[in-house]
Amino acid sequence: MSGISDQSAIAKGMQRQLETRAALLAAGAKPLGWKVGFGATAALEMLGIDGPLVGFLVDSGLIGPGETVSLAGWAKPLAEPEVAIHMGSDLGAGAGAQATKAAIAGLGPAIELADMDTPPEDAETILAGNIYHRRVALGPLDQSRAGARLDGLSGRVFRHGAEFAFIDDLQANTGKLIDIVRHVADTLAASGETLRAGEVIIPGSVAPPIFLDAEDAEIRFDLEPAGSISVRLA
Repeated sequence: MSGISDQSAIAKGMQRQLETRAALLAAGAKPLGWKVGFGATAALEMLGIDGPLVGFLVDSGLIGPGETVSLAGWAKPLAEPEVAIHMGSDLGAGAGAQATKAAIAGLGPAIELADMDTPPEDAETILAGNIYHRRVALGPLDQSRAGARLDGLSGRVFRHGAEFAFIDDLQANTGKLIDIVRHVADTLAASGETLRAGEVIIPGSVAPPIFLDAEDAEIRFDLEPAGSISVRLA
């Protein structure tokens, strides 16, 4: 992926975002990884950027096994089924495709919960708010998918107890996973950070975001045959 067209907005937004992250880490949170958002063509055009935005994940946002997430007070909650990319080694700026593949330990299912509490108007504000991120659930790591191997994988999303979406091309909505990892590494390096071994990248929803309503009690994402993850809601 190429660089961002409005570097000043991205730099300012990332600085504000990483200050928030640093405060959370100083208070005891542990780094979990990174998220990518607004990578679809329409979003890129709307914001005047030529690459997706990058946000952070910390362990305080991780949804535990069996936990029910209360959406009370959320303005516009949504769920995004994603293919989590698990890093096996550090990756710096300018890495080629082969080095990037070698750094990826495997893939697994994930569901992100976000709250679009304000309209998405400009890249700096979205970045400063950590791209609307609230919580994330991570399923099992499939190490047979090292290097971001997607062959034979498909996705099924279940909502209201029934199949809601089937995805046979898991990169159609996000772009290529290898390119996303390279973009995250480059973006972090430009902000003085490094993509580290053990971190996870959630690269964007494999299906259109699911705007949640009062009837949503559970969202499940099956990344077949790698694994499954579900989130219970209240």
